[in-house]
Amino acid sequence: MADTLRVVIAEDNYLVREGVRRLLEDSGQIEVVACVGDASELLDAVRRLTPSAVLTDIRMPPSHHMEGIEAARAIRTEHPKIGVVVLSQHTDESYARALFKDGSAGLGYLLKDRVGDLEDLVRALTEVASGGSVVDPLIIDTLVARQQTRASSPLVSLTPRELDVLREMAQGKTNAGIEQALFLSESTVEKHVNAIFTKLGISAAPVHRRVVAVLAFLENAAHDSIDGARTRP
Repeated sequence: MADTLRVVIAEDNYLVREGVRRLLEDSGQIEVVACVGDASELLDAVRRLTPSAVLTDIRMPPSHHMEGIEAARAIRTEHPKIGVVVLSQHTDESYARALFKDGSAGLGYLLKDRVGDLEDLVRALTEVASGGSVVDPLIIDTLVARQQTRASSPLVSLTPRELDVLREMAQGKTNAGIEQALFLSESTVEKHVNAIFTKLGISAAPVHRRVVAVLAFLENAAHDSIDGARTRP
């Protein structure tokens, strides 16, 4: 199993945990080296087994709040070569902001509804294990819908096709993958990607510019929320 991806699963619901384990192992591309039920067990398993990637629920014992996100950030700090995908039932962008607070490399945020899509799940784990980042497209749709109502949002400058390309980028797809998904030519995809970076003011410096583009929406939402709080009577 030299070519398989070694993964630790953290989920407090036994049936869900075992279901995900079997789903991943049946793919033939994943070796699940441990299944645990809380954040402390997760951190211990990571230290002992040094997997390629971790798949964790966002809420686990003892408080069922943000244990998965806190564990993900701790793992990335202690083991920067281990990727982490966090699963959530919520499209609330505040969870994504908390996860990506210190950077997006090696991190992914997916909705639990996507667990049944084996191809997407395996792709996400592979992407974070290689240092990339993945954000669920439904999170992007939520941000797009919210930000398009705000005149100050950088989204107002993006064309509908550029928004389509951004959604595909958020799933960790390369330009070639975007070409296939949207039936576009190589030159057209490259043009749209460069236009997105330019319109959002993203320089060539960041390594993960694709997810930086997504995080621009998250950061913009945070600033709008703060400004609203300041002006609220």
